Amino acid sequence: MSVFRILGGAVLGLAASVALAADPDQSIRATLTTLQPDMPIEAISESPMTGLYQVHLKGGRLLYASADGQFLMQGNLYQYKNGDAVNLTRQAESKGVAKEINAIPISEMVVFSPKEPAKAHITVFTDTDCGYCQKLHSEVPELNRRGIEVRYVAFPRQGIGSHGYNSLVSVWCAKDRQAAMDKAKLGQDLPAATCDNPVAKQYELGQMIGVNGTPAVVMGNGDLIPGYQPAPQLAEAALQSK
Repeated sequence: MSVFRILGGAVLGLAASVALAADPDQSIRATLTTLQPDMPIEAISESPMTGLYQVHLKGGRLLYASADGQFLMQGNLYQYKNGDAVNLTRQAESKGVAKEINAIPISEMVVFSPKEPAKAHITVFTDTDCGYCQKLHSEVPELNRRGIEVRYVAFPRQGIGSHGYNSLVSVWCAKDRQAAMDKAKLGQDLPAATCDNPVAKQYELGQMIGVNGTPAVVMGNGDLIPGYQPAPQLAEAALQSK
């Protein structure tokens, strides 16, 4: 998202020529739409820090702004509480991510479920051409044995039209998605298939919530874990965050 590149994690003072509206919501919106007209703003509210407002973007991401909209900040807001530094930004963003992930119909995923009722689930943004995705997939039976349901969504790292994209489309369009995923993760070529599929939509969602590589694992509470983790460690994290 271009606004994050614009801000670069720093405070930005805008020129006085930016027209300011009468209330914080209007002032902040005016600033952000000047920077990026299609900014996906979902809500603006007061943050836990007095005088600082938080901007909720579609996908769960947060920005912070002054009431007059002249100062913007991208980064983490911490609260020192009971002897610990609590990352308030991560808490809020995780809730937003969980909302987006939970809105994905199960029918649009490739799901590997335990034989017994699942104790927890993880949602994995995956690319069939990714070596660590293949390694993680080899441990899906162990995750299932530990009670973790694995829900795959598509994230072709090389973009729409790439080999990974076409492979993922073939998986999603196969009669048996699980078998097709197993073959793809073993590096086997799949029969080319086309259908009405969610691969591009899921790729866009991944970018929106901050996925920039695979595998990217989303816990039940919306926490995003980038990269591969061994099954025992991943299962423990899933059980703690359900």
